[in-house]
Amino acid sequence: MIEPFTPEPLRWVAEDGTPVRELPARFTPELLRELHRLMVQAREFDRKLITLLRQGRTTFYAQSSGMEATQVGLARSMRVGHDWVWPYYRDHTLGLAMGVSMFDLISQCLGTNSDLCRGRQMPHHFGVKAQNFVSISSSIASQVPPAAGNAIAQKYLGTDEITICTFGDGATSEGDWHAGMNMAGATKAPCLFVCENNQWAISTSLREQTASENIHIKAKAYGMPGFYVDGNDIVAVMEVCLHAAEWVRAGNGPALVECLTYRVGSHSNADADAEKHYRTREEVEEWLGRDPITRLEKLLEHLGHPVSAEERAALIAETHALVDAEVLRAEATGQPDWQIMFEDVYADMPVHLRDQEAFLRQEQAGGRA
Repeated sequence: MIEPFTPEPLRWVAEDGTPVRELPARFTPELLRELHRLMVQAREFDRKLITLLRQGRTTFYAQSSGMEATQVGLARSMRVGHDWVWPYYRDHTLGLAMGVSMFDLISQCLGTNSDLCRGRQMPHHFGVKAQNFVSISSSIASQVPPAAGNAIAQKYLGTDEITICTFGDGATSEGDWHAGMNMAGATKAPCLFVCENNQWAISTSLREQTASENIHIKAKAYGMPGFYVDGNDIVAVMEVCLHAAEWVRAGNGPALVECLTYRVGSHSNADADAEKHYRTREEVEEWLGRDPITRLEKLLEHLGHPVSAEERAALIAETHALVDAEVLRAEATGQPDWQIMFEDVYADMPVHLRDQEAFLRQEQAGGRA
């Protein structure tokens, strides 16, 4: 049974890799190895993108290291390309696990001609139409009200689609979060809200931003179930998110899932010395001991299907080579042309924009209006 409002996070696998509940039949060694591959690739993608940041080839990046089980588990719990995702700015692992290509992600981070957003978004704020992955916004919780609206439209149209809206724990302190939750609850909209509770809203800890004992309990105020899950246990994340998604899809209204996890890196490159300013190295080391990738490897070993050191090293090397190749391929497409700033917004360009385009064209040609 998967019950809402449990006092402790639901889990299927202990930190030493032993199952604490019977594993569902779907978790074959083949599936667990595939989940492991996705998680390791995401971790190494983080490392390579931080290198690009330090080289000055991009200007912003927010790591998801430590949160792989939450994002990969959620991705494997939805109907990709059918359901709609309104993400937050740390969800590139979610995107990768949904099938967004590394090339598209890298192109967006670098702002090249191959960027699906055509260089118009700040780095690491991608959107991909094929996966119904709505463009990321920097404004905290700004995705929550439109996600509720998206779900209301799905209900109105009578589809079997649902909306998945993700956010960090910091978003739950914003007015937009409460407005969106209330709207979805009042209309019984088919929206699955997922809190990726990594316990730090930039430099503000969870305990400093809410008097509630946890996040999922807030669902009671909006008339929806709140599920609490160990976000570093990928089996638990998949099981709880699958259960909640199907509950929502059945027409019962929205649900909230809180995944308790931890970001082991900084909030972004804007606070590269997190341990010096707002959290202790001891805290980080404690959570490193709960690493979701290590836990899955221990589970595979317990089941008699261990991942060897050679296998993991090969996977890491393969990921690094792929990222390097995709960076070069993206950079080879060049930078977006200035003319695209006048495209896409209007079907028929207004007079003032035609005048501005003509002025810039003349400037580019070396003359003046």
